Amino acid sequence: MPDDAGLATHGAVRAQTGAGFVTLPNMITFLRLCMVPVAIWLVVHQRMMPAFWLFTAAGISDAVDGWLARRGGATAIGAVIDPMADKTLLVGMYVTLAMVRVLPDWLAMLVVFRDLVIVGGVLALAVLGQRVPIRPLAISKLNTALQIGLVGVVLLLAGLGAADEPSLRAARAVLIWTVAGSTLASGAAYVVSVARPR
Repeated sequence: MPDDAGLATHGAVRAQTGAGFVTLPNMITFLRLCMVPVAIWLVVHQRMMPAFWLFTAAGISDAVDGWLARRGGATAIGAVIDPMADKTLLVGMYVTLAMVRVLPDWLAMLVVFRDLVIVGGVLALAVLGQRVPIRPLAISKLNTALQIGLVGVVLLLAGLGAADEPSLRAARAVLIWTVAGSTLASGAAYVVSVARPR
């Protein structure tokens, strides 16, 4: 899954003559977007192992459609819906896992708030007529990987019924605090990069 810079710039985009919306990468991306309500339903109904496999399938589909897009040229619509599908799935998982008390609610709020600050700030500056180049930051890529990893781990542990094992619970707590720290750091890094005089 791409980092947050993909919300504004998702690789080099060129229009494909005659391809329009219906390309194989776009169809895979749209399918991944359709996985979001299914994944949320599975978590709400405590079907964690199917949710884990669906989340894993979404990650694989993201890698596949990215590879296909790089080979065939990304379309403008793909550059929009691909990061949207990724972010919708990830945020949806954090909010839902917090609702069922698998993840702490404060972490879900932190993840959502950070994204709102970044997207809201970019939109506000765009309305004011200021061009805001969003570049992928190393800390954001790390944060995205950690967020994905945490969702995968907690879904797998819950699905296996191993979430309450003392050693695994301690490891999960470390991962939760690591995700929280990287989320704060990446949000701050984006604010600084946008606010820095050019």
